[in-house]
Amino acid sequence: MQEIFAQKKKSPYIADKVLRNPKNNIVMVLSKACIYGIQAAIYVASVKDVGYVSIQEISEKLNISFHFLTKVLQQLTQAGILNSYRGPKGGVALAKQSEHISLYNVIAAIDGTDIFTECMLGLPGCGIATPCPAHDSWAEMRSKLFTICHRTTLRDLAEKANQYNVRLANLPLTV
Repeated sequence: MQEIFAQKKKSPYIADKVLRNPKNNIVMVLSKACIYGIQAAIYVASVKDVGYVSIQEISEKLNISFHFLTKVLQQLTQAGILNSYRGPKGGVALAKQSEHISLYNVIAAIDGTDIFTECMLGLPGCGIATPCPAHDSWAEMRSKLFTICHRTTLRDLAEKANQYNVRLANLPLTV
């Protein structure tokens, strides 16, 4: 991943968090860590009556680096979304019922809430009084995204994953 807006100091603005994947030139608003966190949380929610799901299993099923996934899952554990357990029967489990964990909760735990509140162009003070060129469109989109993420639960997503047998991960590369 390459940051589009290279800056020496860390900025709190959303434009500084937009990433571009150099392989396919797709612009992403959520970080790769957040996308992996969402995928892993859906996977854990979709596995019924297992208790703790091993991180190795999640890593293999979702085609995510084990070490990177471990760091992402630590963030979800610290936010109270997952519980973790060490040992041979260890792994991660949802800290509460899947219908009580929204997509917003997962995004906020990993990427924060700037995507739901900040200017798309990263301009401080952007608002109705002093809008940026993208303000009207982004404010409407941001509001819809906020609503969708609050209303969509891990249970909803896990049920769709199980019912429609949709994939949660990139397909493995074949050589």
